Amino acid sequence: MASAKPLHGTELVDCARANAKQGIETAAYQCGYGDDLNKFAQELRQACEEMNLQVKELSELITYQDMLLELGTGEIVAPDTASEL
Repeated sequence: MASAKPLHGTELVDCARANAKQGIETAAYQCGYGDDLNKFAQELRQACEEMNLQVKELSELITYQDMLLELGTGEIVAPDTASEL
């Protein structure tokens, strides 16, 4: 659900990170900036600087753990029943 008012600080960074995979337009909208991409980028850059994060692009907020979760679930190997160990 999109924020009713523009987010700032850590809330903005968290929201932007959660929506980074969908692109800057979606992230800006979800963070309460609507179509104002310049204001969103400016506020996000400032919030990242305050948190000592060196981020130049929205995609840099996607962490290694996020990428691992998206790789897939893999194959589960387990017995059919508890008695078949």
